[in-house]
Amino acid sequence: MLTLAVVDDLLAISIIAIFYTDDLQWAPLALALVPIGIFAIAVRRGIRSFWILFPLAVIAWGLIHASGIHATVAGVVLGFMVPVLATPRARVKVDTNAKGTPIYEGFAAYFADRWNSVSTAVAVPIFAFFSAGVALGGLDGLGESFRDPIALGIIGGLVIGKAVGITGTTFLVTRVPGLALDPALKWVDMIGMAFIAGVGFTVSLLVGELSFGAGSESDDHVKVGVLAGSLIAATIGAIILGLRNRTYRRVA
Repeated sequence: MLTLAVVDDLLAISIIAIFYTDDLQWAPLALALVPIGIFAIAVRRGIRSFWILFPLAVIAWGLIHASGIHATVAGVVLGFMVPVLATPRARVKVDTNAKGTPIYEGFAAYFADRWNSVSTAVAVPIFAFFSAGVALGGLDGLGESFRDPIALGIIGGLVIGKAVGITGTTFLVTRVPGLALDPALKWVDMIGMAFIAGVGFTVSLLVGELSFGAGSESDDHVKVGVLAGSLIAATIGAIILGLRNRTYRRVA
């Protein structure tokens, strides 16, 4: 589920970078390679000091934004620069095993652990506060939103599109010789998880805002579609997985 969420967001952000850039400025984009390159060298040399990495990230963010590409892309690029595997230089001691041998993790896990609370408690709520507000206009406005093909298309994509796409792709991939679902995983689990994957929020709202313009009537309908589609998808997925879990406990 986590892998699906990450890959889904990366694909969406790639689409933002490619298709939502109207006027590309090459000079700031070229200059952005400098702080990104320094950032990459620093983390690969084991530097994890906030006062070094954070200014480089801010400069890269500003230059990417000035180039005309959505600044979200800067965060993705900088994230790719951080080593996942522990190396002699880029590693953090997290524990020791029974023999007293140190256990290390790469910088990616270290940064994820260190900044998780900031991301969860600050960044996402701030984004939600500024992006998720919807001017419904009462029941009439809500009904108008659900009659808009934009909202209906989003609901259909999140509820039906994600479920069919994920389940169907998994089915086709497992037809390849040597590839199969884990024996503990059943197809009903995959279907339930595919519906849960239809829950969209930050990136879905961002794409809608870029597509139709912030504060527009269509943007409000996008938000209604994302929130309604996410609620429906989550409910269906929870019911499927709940019934599956109840059946499993009864058999066990």
